[in-house]
Amino acid sequence: MGSLPRRLLAPWAVLLLALQLAGASHVIHRSLEATPAPATVPSSIVSPLLRTGYHFQPPMNWINGCDCWDGETHRCQIRTPPLYYKGWYHLFYQYNPKGAVWGNIVWAHSVSRDLINWIALETAIEPSIPSDKHGCWSGSATLLADGTPAILYTGITRPDINYQVQNVAFPKNKSDPLLREWVKPGYNPIAVPEAGVINATQFRDPTTAWYADGQWRMLVGGVWGTRGKAYVYRSRDFKRWGRAKHPLHSAMTGMWECPDFFPVAGPAQQNGLDTAVVAGAKYVLKNSLDLTRYDYYTIGSYDSKADRYVPDNPAGDYRRLRYDYGNFYASKTFYDPAKRRRVLWGWANESDSVADDKAKGWAGIQAIPRKIWLDPSGKQLLQWPVEEVEKLRGKPVTVAGKVVKPGDHFEVTGLGSYQADVEVSFEVSSLEKAEPFDPAYDNDAQKLCGIKGADVKGGVGPFGLWVLASADLQEKTAVFFRVFKDGYGKPKVLMCTDPTKSSLNPDLYKPTFAGFVDTDISSGKISLRSLIDRSVVESFGAGGKTCILSRVYPSIAIGKGAHLYVFNNGQADVKVSHLTAWEMKKPLMNGA
Repeated sequence: MGSLPRRLLAPWAVLLLALQLAGASHVIHRSLEATPAPATVPSSIVSPLLRTGYHFQPPMNWINGCDCWDGETHRCQIRTPPLYYKGWYHLFYQYNPKGAVWGNIVWAHSVSRDLINWIALETAIEPSIPSDKHGCWSGSATLLADGTPAILYTGITRPDINYQVQNVAFPKNKSDPLLREWVKPGYNPIAVPEAGVINATQFRDPTTAWYADGQWRMLVGGVWGTRGKAYVYRSRDFKRWGRAKHPLHSAMTGMWECPDFFPVAGPAQQNGLDTAVVAGAKYVLKNSLDLTRYDYYTIGSYDSKADRYVPDNPAGDYRRLRYDYGNFYASKTFYDPAKRRRVLWGWANESDSVADDKAKGWAGIQAIPRKIWLDPSGKQLLQWPVEEVEKLRGKPVTVAGKVVKPGDHFEVTGLGSYQADVEVSFEVSSLEKAEPFDPAYDNDAQKLCGIKGADVKGGVGPFGLWVLASADLQEKTAVFFRVFKDGYGKPKVLMCTDPTKSSLNPDLYKPTFAGFVDTDISSGKISLRSLIDRSVVESFGAGGKTCILSRVYPSIAIGKGAHLYVFNNGQADVKVSHLTAWEMKKPLMNGA
C-alpha cells in the first residue's frame, strides 16, 4: 500500500490537538502578580488555600460585577453569554487583564468539553470600533438558522458618560470550533437609545435572540423613572433592528440588568427547551435588579403575536422568586443541545475588601453551573448542579441512621472537608415544638435568619451542617433549616446560611442569607446538598427548591484545618437518615 496523502491542519485544529494532548497553558494576561499583603490585610486572606478549587475562575485578576457592599462605587460589568458549539462549551466573561479591581474590561474566553475542566483562550472581544470604543459590556449569544454564532453586546461610545448602544459580532471562521477570533460588521451599532424615550445610560445587556413570525427578537434591559423595562427589538435580517412600541414587560422595580427570557417544559419535565417560541409552553423572565444586587424571576405566558409577557402570579413582580437567596448575580442561561437541558450560570463577587482583593490578586468566581427545570407545582424552578461535577468526587464517607439530640453535634471525618460535596437527608422526630411564625417576615427571610441565626436555639431547628469549621468551633459557617408554624398550623420551612462566625478576620462582610422552602415537611423529612470549596459554600435545599451561595474567608478553618459537623440546636431529635460526603478533586482550571 502506498503512503497516505499528507493533509495540512487548519491553525485551529493544530491548537485543538495541542490542547488535548498536552493540556492548556492559560493565555489570559499575567501582567500583574499578587502583591505582598499590606499590614492591614490578614495573611490568611492571601492564602492560596482560600482560592477556590473547582469553581470557575481565571488564574488571577478581576472577573464580572462590582464590589458595592463597602460603600465604594464601581461601575459593574455584567457577565456574558455561555454557548455550546461544535462539541465545545464556551464561556465568555468580563475580565480585567491588568488587576483585581474593575476596569480595562475585555471579553475573556474559555472553553470546555464538560463544563468542569476549562481551557483559557485569547480575548474574544475588546474595544476596537466607534460603537464600543469606551467599553465592551455584557450581552448574549445566539445561533442563527444556518448555525452561525452571533454575539449581541452593549458598547460604550462616549468617554464622559456611559452612553450605551447595542452591537453584534460574528466569528471570523465559523469552522473553528474554538471560535478564537471575532469580527464586528460595519453596520454597528444595531440599536441606539432614542432621546426622550430611553435612558441612554441605562440601556444594556441584550438577550439571546429568538425567531418567531418571520422576525428575530431580542430584549434589552432598561429603566424609565423607576420602572424597569425589557425593551423588545425586532429584525428580519439580524442587521437592521427596530424597537417595538411597548416593552415585553415592565414593573416599578428600578433598573433591569441582564434580562433573560426562555421557555421551560411542563411541570417536572427536566428536559430543556431551546430559546424559541414553543406553543403552550411556560416562559421565564429573569432580571438582575441594580437596586438590590439580586436576580429575580417570574413564570408566565408569552404572546408572540403581541410580544407581551404576563406573569402567572399578578403580584409576581413584587413578591419575587429568586434563583439564589445568597451571593449570586447577573446570571445567564443557555440551552445545551448535547444533553437537552437548560443550564444556569451566575456570578459571585467577593465579600472581603478592595484592599484584600488587590493583595490576593484575584476577585470573583462563577457558581457551579446548574441544570434548571419547572417544579411539579409549576410555580417555581428547580436547580441542581450539573451532573458533570460528580466526576470530581473522590472516595465517599457515609453516615446513616444517626440521631442528633437537642444541643448535640458530631463530626464527619475521613475526608478533606475544605473542598467537598455533601448530601444529607434529615428526618425530624416531631414538628409539635415548631415556633409560631411571625407574618411580618413573610417577605423577608433574610431578616428572620439574621434574628434567629444558627446559635439561637429553637423548637424544630436550627439543624444542619457546620462547614469550614475549626476544631474548636471558633470559626464555622452554618447551613441549616428551621421549621415554624403559620397561623393555620401549617409548617413553614426557613433555610439559612449563617456565616457570622465564619472567620476571626476583622472587617469582612458576613451577611446571613435565607429563603423559605416551599416543601411538604409533614413527614419530617428534608434534604440538603452543600458544595464546599475553600471560600464558597453553595447549598441546595429540598432537591433544589431553595439555593444559597455564600462567600466566606476563614482564618484557621482552611486546608486541613477545616472540619465538617452536623448539629442540632432545636428541641426535637433529628435523625441523619443518610449522609454522603466526598472530597472533591481539582479540575483543569484555565491553567491555574
